[in-house]
Amino acid sequence: MFAPLLKKLFGSKNEREVKRMLKTVQIVNAFEEQMVALSDEQLRAKTEEFKARIAKGETLDQLLPEAFAVAREAGKRVMGMRHFDVQLIGGMTLHEGQIAEMRTGEGKTLVGTLAVYLNALSGKGVHVVTVNDYLARRDANWMRPLYEFLGLTVGIVTPFQPPEEKRAAYAADITYGTNNEYGFDYLRDNMAFSMDDKFQRELNFAVIDEVDSILIDEARTPLIISGQAEDSSKLYTEINRLIPKLEQHIEEVEGEVTKPGHFTVDEKTRQVELNEAGHQFIEEMLTEVGLLAEGESLYSAHNLGLLTHVYAGLRAHKLFNRNVEYIVSDGQVLLVDEHTGRTMPGRRLSEGLHQAIEAKEGLNIQAESQTLASTTFQNYFRLYNKLSGMTGTADTEAFEFHQIYNLAVMVIPPNKPLARKDFNDLVYLTAEEKYAAIVTDIKACLAENRPVLVGTATIETSEHMSSLLNQEGIEHKVLNAKFHEKEAEIIAQAGRPGALTIATNMAGRGTDILLGGNWEVEVANLEDPTPEQIAQIKADWQKRHQQVIEAGGLHVIASERHESRRIDNQLRGRAGRQGDTGSSRFYLSLEDSLMRIFASDRVKNFMKALGMQSGEAIEHRMVTNAIEKAQRKVEGRNFDIRKQLLEFDDVANEQRKVIYHMRNTLLAAENIGETIADFREEVLNNLISQHIPPQSLPEQWNVAGLEASLNTDFAVQLPIQQWLDEDDNLHEDSLREKIMAQLLVAYNEKEDQASAEALRSFEKQILLRVLDDLWKDHLSTMDHLRHGIHLRGYAQKNPKQEYKRESFTLFQELLDSIKRDTIRVLSHVQVRREDPEEEEARQRREAEELASRMQFEHAPAPGIDQPLLDEEGGEAPVAVVSEPVRNDQKLGRNELCWCGSGKKFKHCHGQIN
Repeated sequence: MFAPLLKKLFGSKNEREVKRMLKTVQIVNAFEEQMVALSDEQLRAKTEEFKARIAKGETLDQLLPEAFAVAREAGKRVMGMRHFDVQLIGGMTLHEGQIAEMRTGEGKTLVGTLAVYLNALSGKGVHVVTVNDYLARRDANWMRPLYEFLGLTVGIVTPFQPPEEKRAAYAADITYGTNNEYGFDYLRDNMAFSMDDKFQRELNFAVIDEVDSILIDEARTPLIISGQAEDSSKLYTEINRLIPKLEQHIEEVEGEVTKPGHFTVDEKTRQVELNEAGHQFIEEMLTEVGLLAEGESLYSAHNLGLLTHVYAGLRAHKLFNRNVEYIVSDGQVLLVDEHTGRTMPGRRLSEGLHQAIEAKEGLNIQAESQTLASTTFQNYFRLYNKLSGMTGTADTEAFEFHQIYNLAVMVIPPNKPLARKDFNDLVYLTAEEKYAAIVTDIKACLAENRPVLVGTATIETSEHMSSLLNQEGIEHKVLNAKFHEKEAEIIAQAGRPGALTIATNMAGRGTDILLGGNWEVEVANLEDPTPEQIAQIKADWQKRHQQVIEAGGLHVIASERHESRRIDNQLRGRAGRQGDTGSSRFYLSLEDSLMRIFASDRVKNFMKALGMQSGEAIEHRMVTNAIEKAQRKVEGRNFDIRKQLLEFDDVANEQRKVIYHMRNTLLAAENIGETIADFREEVLNNLISQHIPPQSLPEQWNVAGLEASLNTDFAVQLPIQQWLDEDDNLHEDSLREKIMAQLLVAYNEKEDQASAEALRSFEKQILLRVLDDLWKDHLSTMDHLRHGIHLRGYAQKNPKQEYKRESFTLFQELLDSIKRDTIRVLSHVQVRREDPEEEEARQRREAEELASRMQFEHAPAPGIDQPLLDEEGGEAPVAVVSEPVRNDQKLGRNELCWCGSGKKFKHCHGQIN
């Protein structure tokens, strides 16, 4: 009740924050005259002065006004660009760990330099995060002269970069890179076998460009480093032949069955479910082709993998469409980012879905992968001490930014008032009528020599629009996932008079559309241009620029509403940059996916009741409200999915932190002898308790079993029964002490064979390898657990609580297995000396082999119930597997390993050889 009155009296929270920051802006401006008077050398010396003041205890907040004034003056001298007052507010917002929402063309890249310079003075490093490698290189090279003028170093991290280059890039004061590369390097660091192999320092401060794209759109997408698993290509091919035989089950709204079938499709949640008839039919077909034994159920524990393949095939055929969710290029399935329209080379869908699509398209089926390490952007970016971001559209997602990342959104006032006209939506009955109206609008704009940008949601729509324009003989450029190599060139000239550009989602393109085109690109295309040529190009551009402004500026046409209002706003924002003229219009139809799936029947009935004729459009507030309501529904659903993913990953994240902390402690430790001794004692006590239960009678002791287990696990033959027969005073505790003493004697003999230093180094290597192997298997088990946890709901149990409870049990088992397997391996190996050069060469070969098998995935996340890497030059040790004492026969590489894992020897302990 009082909120509107209070807002009128005191202004909104955003307005109050702007007023607070304007006071600091005045202080920065007061420094300007002083900075102008400094020579280049004196201005550059300010950086060292600031660092010295920080060392004496001054804070970054205290330095901010003067540091911003230094950065502004350096920008003027080096780049000919002076930060506006509103850009200073943007810089303060970033420094305070908030998100700055700034409209397109307001100079976000320049704003970032203020907060980046200030925070880089601490010497702890600043990461600038971009959505692709092109923008990382462009922005780093664009701003490098400014930072280097001020005495700071700049690095760029890119995929497939030589390790030394990457290490130097992370050691720089300011590092540029993509969200993917930062995330993958974090995972690689936690697979390293030496502290010297790590790349990243402490995660101090990150500035994320296009923050909504990275923290919202890609939040559902886990980062996965994986290795190849067992080949199942024949199985995918066989199941692919069966899927087309299944019919879709269709029901009307009232529940009346109009077409009985085997499975249902829910377009809202993008789910496919087999019904009872479908289960029976698919079981019959699988039995017929020999994939399922006679009388077996698809839901038997050992057949669940087969069920996963069936669902992967169904989803590939019914939910993933060529030229919409993916394209086929050079015999490969390339996923298309629904938010940007770009292809995502190297990214693969998990849970066998990518292989199922390859089978559907008749392509070569690539081997499945096994997860070696994974995280999500949500949990990775929350590791930074301070996080901030910039974007043109964040306010609609302010609630999620606050809930998930504890980030506030600050709307920065524009430098010039917005002059763009946003026309009401036009809604047609059919898509055909809508496209005809778009063509008419395009013709009208081109007649006035106005540039036009047509935004589409899918590649399919962009190609359909292109074919319609070709039929009309209208010249145009197409910018979608298939032609992104030409992206920068097309965007640069999209503002020329009469230019027509069709573009799949414009988010993250990273290049402004300048009215009249981009004269700098024209100059760059010339070899050694003369000053006269440059002057002429500028003069020609000025004429074109004025011509476009007089015609009304850039006109943006959208062929449909996106699921998110934010993406719609990004498309609109392409017109009217920095106070330029421009306009936008959305064309919709009742056949659009958003309208079909989410808009209410009331809207459809209302439009039909109006008796609209073919080709007529409706402009009505009720329709617009219904569309916005539909978008809010989708945004809410997507937020719930992201939040649910985070809740589940938070469980895995706590385990990840424990394992990575354990790993880093191991890497940093020079001697882990005490840790190994503790492991040995715990493992031995557990083993003895299995055969000699505490406080049990001697008659209940399984002495023969204990002797056999000690031989298997510790590679020692101890005559325990003989000891007991010879010494009546031996009781449970004294027996434990005697066994432990014998194990220490056996282990100390290994130390005598090598040196204590060599054995300590070897212990570390073994523990790291065991930890990594078991962690990898644990990740796979957790994936399977999450895949089926939703079924607990049918038993009136909370799936999240069940997941937490079972994952905790699995983690306890993992920690026990790490101790047991480490002691088992150390007990069975013999340590001998090896030439350091040979050892180094062997380790290099192993690392290269592992790297060649790794895959880096950033694939769309599954739902909860579906597919979702010797300083002093001393001699180094090498492990040689010795056989258990009870077995004198040498194991063949293809025989089952002695440890009881069920794996072949070459894939288990034979790998250590």
